Amino acid sequence: MEIATFGAGCFWGVEAAFRKIPGVLDAAVGYSGGQTDNPTYQQVCTDTTGHAEVIQVTFDPAIVRYEQLLEAFWMIHDPTQVNRQGPDFGRQYRTAIFFHSPEQEAAAKKSKADLQGSGKFSRPIATEITAATKFYRAEEYHQRYLEKRGAASCHF
Repeated sequence: MEIATFGAGCFWGVEAAFRKIPGVLDAAVGYSGGQTDNPTYQQVCTDTTGHAEVIQVTFDPAIVRYEQLLEAFWMIHDPTQVNRQGPDFGRQYRTAIFFHSPEQEAAAKKSKADLQGSGKFSRPIATEITAATKFYRAEEYHQRYLEKRGAASCHF
């Protein structure tokens, strides 16, 4: 099993999207990339802890390759938006890939360069690619949030 960590805006919809991918064994929402130990949702929402809302994906690389997870990541959000996704704004909603190995780093950088070069976006891709830091699992009421509410997505 391997782990991948992505920030793509509000974590509820991103978690639901990754859970649908065959080979993804678990997707947990949480916070990463900041300087505060054990941050709460309320603290992260102040935009002062430095954390991004992220999804930590546990996957079986024999079923789904990391590159396939990257493809899904690019499709489920707008990677050209800086510190926002849709109506949500603040550094906690930044687009980010937190790599767990040199292989993930290389794949993420190649994937980003390929997408930027594709001409799909008229603006530069703003996605940060940085080494994974400590992952803090979000409060339980955030886990499988949309599933618990019978919702298909976060926004209308």
